[in-house]
Amino acid sequence: MSDEKFLSFEDPIKELAQKLSALRTASVDSPALNTEIQSLEEENRALTKKIYSKLDTWQIVQVARHPNRPHTSDYIKRIFDDFDELHGDRQFGDDASIIGGIGLLENMPVMVIGHEKGRDTDEKLKRNFGMTNPEGYRKAKRLMLLAEQFSLPVITFVDTAGAYPGIEGEERCQSEAIARNLATMSELKTPILVVVSGEGGSGGALAISVGDHLSMLEYAIYSVASPEACASIIWREAEKAPEAAKAMKVSSKDLKKINIIDEIITEPLGGAHRDYDLIAENIKSSLIKNLSILNKLSLDDLLDRRYKRILEIGS
Repeated sequence: MSDEKFLSFEDPIKELAQKLSALRTASVDSPALNTEIQSLEEENRALTKKIYSKLDTWQIVQVARHPNRPHTSDYIKRIFDDFDELHGDRQFGDDASIIGGIGLLENMPVMVIGHEKGRDTDEKLKRNFGMTNPEGYRKAKRLMLLAEQFSLPVITFVDTAGAYPGIEGEERCQSEAIARNLATMSELKTPILVVVSGEGGSGGALAISVGDHLSMLEYAIYSVASPEACASIIWREAEKAPEAAKAMKVSSKDLKKINIIDEIITEPLGGAHRDYDLIAENIKSSLIKNLSILNKLSLDDLLDRRYKRILEIGS
C-alpha cells in the first residue's frame, strides 16, 4: 500500500521501510544503490518473517484490525466477475454495512454477502463502521433465500466488531434479526461457505457465519465478544484486553485446534494488507476447492452434514 501504516510491534520493520524508501528515491539519480536496495529488501523480508512467526494473540488482534486490511469490497473486485449488488430488506431500508449480490466464481453464479467497514471517513459513516443494523441482517437473509430459490451457493465474508449496539437497532429487533438468520442458515437448501476475513465479533459475525465450511484468514479473529468487552465484563478494566484475547482463544490457530473452524487461509508475509492480489487468490483457491467438494453432496447429505457440524461445536 502506498500509504502503508505500521503497528506498534512493527517499529523495526518501519525503520527498514523508511530506509528503503529513501534509497529508492536516491537511486533515480544513482543506479549503483540498487545492490544496497536489494540487500535491504531481503533483510526486510527476513525481519518481517521473524516478527510475524511469533505474534502473540493481542498482536494478531491488531493485525486483524489494521486500517489497510482488505475489505469485502476489495475481495469482490478481485475474486468475482460481473458482480451485481442487490439492495434493501423489503421491510425497512438498505443497510450499507452489508454488501450482497450475485457474481461469478470461475463462471459459476454465486451469492456473495459480507460486512463492509468503509475506508475513508465519509464511507465509514455510510457503512456505520461495519456494524450492522437489523435491516442489514434481514437483507442478508433475503439474499440467502433468493440464492436458495435459484440454487446458488452462498459465500459470506465476516468482518465486523459486532452488530450495531445503539437504541435504533434494539427498536428494530436486533436480536430477532440475528436469531432469524441463524435459523435460516442452519436449514438453507444450498451450500454455504464462510470466510472470516478480519474481525469476527459477537452475534454480528455469527449472523452470517453459519455454514458448511468455515475458513479464517491466518491473522483474522473470531469470538463471542471483543477482547475489550470481555475485559470490561470480567475485570471491569478494558485495559486488560490483551489478557482477555489470550484467554478467549480468538486466533485462527487456537480455533482450528478446537474444531470451531475448518481451515486457515495463509496470508502474505506481514499480513493481508501487504498484498491484496495474493490474499484474494488464496481465498479464491479455497472457495473453488471447497465448493467443488460440497457440490458433490446430495441436498440431504449437505443438510445432515451441516446439522452435525453445528451440534459438534464445543463438544
